[in-house]
Amino acid sequence: MELDVVALSRLQFALTALYHFLFVPLTIGLSILLAIMETVYVMTGRAVWREMTRFWGTLFGINFVLGVATGLTMEFQFGMNWSYYSHYVGDIFGAPLAIEGLMAFFLEATFVGLFFFGWDRLSKLGHLAATWAVALGSNLSALWILIANGWMQNPVGAAFNPQTMRMEVADFWAVLFNPVAQAKFVHTVSAGYVTAALFVLGVSAWYLLKGRHVALARRSMTVAASFGLAASLSVVVLGDESGYLATEHQQMKLAAIEAMWETEPAPAAFTAFGFPDQEARETHYAIHIPGLMGLIATRSLTTEVPGIKALVARAEERVRQGILAYDALQQIRALPRGAAVPAALQQAFEAHGRQLGYAYLLRRYLDDPREATPEQISRAAWDTVPQVAPLFWSFRIMVGLGMFFILLTATFFYLSARHRLDRHRWLLWVAVCSIPLPWVAAELGWIVAEYGRQPWIIEGVLPTAMAVSHLGVTEVLLTIAGFTLIYSVLAVVEMGLMLKAIRKGPASSAPAHPAAPAAPLRALPAE
Repeated sequence: MELDVVALSRLQFALTALYHFLFVPLTIGLSILLAIMETVYVMTGRAVWREMTRFWGTLFGINFVLGVATGLTMEFQFGMNWSYYSHYVGDIFGAPLAIEGLMAFFLEATFVGLFFFGWDRLSKLGHLAATWAVALGSNLSALWILIANGWMQNPVGAAFNPQTMRMEVADFWAVLFNPVAQAKFVHTVSAGYVTAALFVLGVSAWYLLKGRHVALARRSMTVAASFGLAASLSVVVLGDESGYLATEHQQMKLAAIEAMWETEPAPAAFTAFGFPDQEARETHYAIHIPGLMGLIATRSLTTEVPGIKALVARAEERVRQGILAYDALQQIRALPRGAAVPAALQQAFEAHGRQLGYAYLLRRYLDDPREATPEQISRAAWDTVPQVAPLFWSFRIMVGLGMFFILLTATFFYLSARHRLDRHRWLLWVAVCSIPLPWVAAELGWIVAEYGRQPWIIEGVLPTAMAVSHLGVTEVLLTIAGFTLIYSVLAVVEMGLMLKAIRKGPASSAPAHPAAPAAPLRALPAE
């Protein structure tokens, strides 16, 4: 029954998180694009750039409201569904979230009001400053949330207190400058920039196909293509950095992503294609690219990359050390209140304390890890292997989409430079049909990041199965049903508002000319 609650709690958080992240990347990316467009308006004084900023700002506002509404729900879930997690690591995990609310969200929310209602009340420079403040707030908000999430992937700057049974901050600067968190931040915001760029590119392509708002559409496509190309290239570079860091901090995740059951000798090969078989513990029909995995994971051709089976063997040894830490912890907790901890006992806990979380993996099979049999220890070690096939395919689809985004934005960047955006109508349709793809890539990225960390909610520290609240299956099912219903209604409302705003177009702009599918669009003079 407990495992059912764990699975349902995970499902609930996954559904709400994936739904919330439908709004986050567009907010992050559009905020920067709005600031760029308004900067051009202030520098040139051309009314079309003001019109562009206000139009795309309307779509930003609709998306922003839904993002805020769905984001608040997620934070309440930590207390509702994950109360032991909140108790265990609240001192660390809660700090970045509090700073995000005080520093970033309030900054963003305040200046959003000035952006929408300050056009005729602020000077040009004053309004531009407000727009850039919105962009800064959006990105700072992502920074603090990803610092919290990065700590879950690589728990640095913290120590376990045996007296309180909680993780406590030992070095806040280590938490702040966690390399995993920093890599996740720049990778995630770059993905948001790509999302916004392809959204603007696709909507503008639709206007060109319909012969509407041509001046706005052409300039919007020019900005989106150049911004999107730079962002798409940065996503690839920063994704490579994330892979390198996974080699240091999350080797099991990396091995599962590659369906790499055996250790790859140097130069390690990359599995481009295959069919992972978790039961047989092998990958069928694998196609390898020699040396590529070594470059991605180790930046060299002379270092081997450990496979799943070797990492399970390491995990089994860590489980055994964790049992020693658990035994020392229980003896410490049995001492009278205020009694000094014997030096030998303290040393025993410190020697093995970093592996305490691995002993907790045994709680799935028995109450006292010290009574575990060799078979149970082996099963707990194999529990550290996430489901390989979903990670393997999610990663490859995500990377394939990333390569497509580079090709698409580079094509439109070239066409924009040659003033030929209207030359190939089929390319405009490709841009329109590509609008949903960045969201697909972003959601797959989060599946890789979070599903690949299982069975840990805090990597190597706290298993997910121990982090849940004491709830019944019925209670969790009811909340899942409620969230699904409410979020479905919000999705319909949001899509309706976005489509209505797009069909209407800029408020002050009339269609350039009626739709003429058979005739090419007239080129506009260069800016």
